[in-house]
Amino acid sequence: MSTGGVSTGHAVSPDSGEHWAKEGAWQVAEGIHRIPLPLPMDALKAVNVYAVEGDDGLTLIDGGWSIPVARELLDRSLRSIGSGFGDIKRFLVTHVHRDHYTLATVLGHEYGADVALGIEEKPALELLHRASQAEIGESPFLDVLRTAGAAEIADLWAAGHDGELPDARDWAFPDTWLEGDRTFDVGHRLLDAVHTPGHTPGHYVYADRAEGVLFSGDHVLPTITPSIGFTVPASDQPLGHFMASLARVRQLPDLRILPAHGPVAPSSYQRVDELLAHHEERLALCLRSLRERGTTTALVVARDLGWTRHERAFGELDVFSQGMAAMETKAHLDLLVARGDATAQDHPEGVAYTAVAAS
Repeated sequence: MSTGGVSTGHAVSPDSGEHWAKEGAWQVAEGIHRIPLPLPMDALKAVNVYAVEGDDGLTLIDGGWSIPVARELLDRSLRSIGSGFGDIKRFLVTHVHRDHYTLATVLGHEYGADVALGIEEKPALELLHRASQAEIGESPFLDVLRTAGAAEIADLWAAGHDGELPDARDWAFPDTWLEGDRTFDVGHRLLDAVHTPGHTPGHYVYADRAEGVLFSGDHVLPTITPSIGFTVPASDQPLGHFMASLARVRQLPDLRILPAHGPVAPSSYQRVDELLAHHEERLALCLRSLRERGTTTALVVARDLGWTRHERAFGELDVFSQGMAAMETKAHLDLLVARGDATAQDHPEGVAYTAVAAS
């Protein structure tokens, strides 16, 4: 959902002076280039991969989606700055989603580059490996939808699945598991890896304090807020973790944002404050819905909310977006429960939430 002043679809990035998704290797700082790679069938259009030059080769922040058009464009973009796949020393992947991880792990294993990923992403990779062997009968997201009271949407998701299994080569385990916070020596610069769970359990951002930039992955995006609750295995309190991670980023210096999606933005402080305010507003709207409706499910509350920057009604969303909205609403309701503002009880038709009477 958008929370910024300019939509992602129209945003111009200051490093290029062009739409942020335009092809190129755009210099954002000395020795750092932003390379947008395409995302077919994705409204976000592109993912930004960052090439960081070092004395011993390149470090890439994220890798892109392992599809031929993205691989070809990454190769062409690296060549435009005098480098190639063989110059990549390591991939620092922000999180396990396919548009960040899969091309990194494929190229890493082909060219001997180290691939680093947060260890809290291991259960998701193990689940994908079981799915690739047809050991899982249906998508684990369907159970998450059912707990949100969205069984009909789960059935539609299941009916729309083409039956294609994940390719295990795209989901190989990383060479390096990241645990806690640590620092990487990248040539003449230091990158602080900061664990920021929420969007996924093992999400990391990378701060170059000397350069004054934050490789923010999907954690801090300049024009939208990342999906919350769309992760399997389902994690406990994803919104609570996300907001706590935003507070962690707020404790760093105020840095220029180098996001995974969208244009380069000037202030991590400003954007973190906007994101925290946005979710507090959504929590208040969810609580108001509970108080008006009594005991109900996340799906019913989601129908009371506006979606996208245009505040579209729930019924105007496509089926996939409706499922995402139901899961994100459930994450908000779970945080209200953790705060003591609501209660939850499991039922066969989905978790039922009730607002606690105001004192």
